[in-house]
Amino acid sequence: MKHKQSSESEKIVLEHQAAKLFMRWYERNTGEIIRHIWHNRPHKPDVSCFLNGERLDLEIAHVYGSEKEAMQILGRELDDKTRHELQQLDQYTDAHQRLLKALNRILANKSVKHYKTRRVWLVLRNAHPAWTAEEIQSLQHHIDVPDQHPFEQIWIVGDMQGESGIVQLFP
Repeated sequence: MKHKQSSESEKIVLEHQAAKLFMRWYERNTGEIIRHIWHNRPHKPDVSCFLNGERLDLEIAHVYGSEKEAMQILGRELDDKTRHELQQLDQYTDAHQRLLKALNRILANKSVKHYKTRRVWLVLRNAHPAWTAEEIQSLQHHIDVPDQHPFEQIWIVGDMQGESGIVQLFP
């Protein structure tokens, strides 16, 4: 039980970090005020904030390039589903292909979720050190955003530290 609690609290910390990085870049890029995050229970969507004084919910996900990389970043073992999905990426040796497949996999998985909220955005955070916002932008026209999904907007933070900026994937 202790391991589950520590991995849950670690997940919350990572989600808050991703939300804060996204919010900082979004405000810098648009001039719109986005503030005050809090975590939701149940965990759908993960985080809420205020955008120009109106509530906005954010679903947060991290994009990893491989099983080994995810374990190094998280500092722990992965659950079976995550491990299996990341093992599927190992067949792609080209970094561009792996990035594209990882993004498309997460978008497909998240597109079938349902949220009890008026407005929800998907915010992905790139955790692969070789990928940046610039590279993601260069692949943008190859990213497969499903036709049906619950998100008003979809964004990605270009790197773990948020140094390379954010890229809007949808609309």
